[in-house]
Amino acid sequence: MKKYLFLFGAAVLFAACQNLSKQEPVKLIFDTDMAPDYDDVGALAILHAMADSGEVEILAAGSSNKCEACVPCIDVLNTYFGRPNIPLGAVKGDAPDLDAWHQGLRWTVELPKRYPHKIAKTSDAEDVVAVYRRALSAAPDTSVTIVTVGFFSGIRDLLQSSADAISPMNGKDLIKAKVKRMVSMAGLFPEGAEFNVIKDSLASRYVFENWPTPIWLSGFEIGKKILTGKRVAASDMQNSPVKDVYEMTLAQDNPEGRQSWDQTAVLVAVRGCNDYFDMERGTMIVLPNGHNRWEKSDTGNHYRLLEKMPVPQLTKVIEDMMMHQPIKK
Repeated sequence: MKKYLFLFGAAVLFAACQNLSKQEPVKLIFDTDMAPDYDDVGALAILHAMADSGEVEILAAGSSNKCEACVPCIDVLNTYFGRPNIPLGAVKGDAPDLDAWHQGLRWTVELPKRYPHKIAKTSDAEDVVAVYRRALSAAPDTSVTIVTVGFFSGIRDLLQSSADAISPMNGKDLIKAKVKRMVSMAGLFPEGAEFNVIKDSLASRYVFENWPTPIWLSGFEIGKKILTGKRVAASDMQNSPVKDVYEMTLAQDNPEGRQSWDQTAVLVAVRGCNDYFDMERGTMIVLPNGHNRWEKSDTGNHYRLLEKMPVPQLTKVIEDMMMHQPIKK
């Protein structure tokens, strides 16, 4: 019996990690706190690169951060990559309001000044709950991947949402029906305190205790070693918001590159983890103070990434896509 359970568990993990890019384009919702850090910019850039290669369809994007520059910066990047009509939403309930900490030229101020976009400030955007409910309602069953690379504030609001004119299902039932998995840059493993989780600890705890479909986790320790942006900043790309962000910020942080926390979550959400990471099944426990710990389990609904591909090779995979430029349409 133990041998059977081991083989069954291995089969589950293999199926979870399979390369998703060989199938139909992944239908994806991107939820970000874009502003405090700029790996969100790199993550959205590689998401558009994979969209241009036919690997993913971006259904919607939303801000989990009330910073007034957040949605305009998402809008700038979507417009730059030729997808200005992706539905955008913003969290309306309790949520952090955090801008970039960088001094001098602040990228969250500069991008909306330099590049076209339609939404002037985050508070002008539609409620992210309505945007996500609409995207989920229109999608086939168990077809959507949600990627979170920020706070869990808006995701909590979606999970707690009631039936409405968009769908007769409440949030939890709608998620259970439509979402295949959620992939999150969240947590520090095997235990610790991580920014995205701790900044809205109540929302984080609620989501991890109540989310009805599998959650894949790219922990702080995964992206920490993957430094990207140096090649982007030094490139000859012209009029690129991605280059501008890394050029403005790396000198203040580390000229050798910025950690790629958010990019890893987006990468496996679209392509699966088999080529890049191993995976361990279990449960992420969020404590009342926002700290987290991991419990390995053959029956847990959570899966955390483990290192597999050598860091230099993975760094190149990610930064190659960060240097992707818009396809002329």
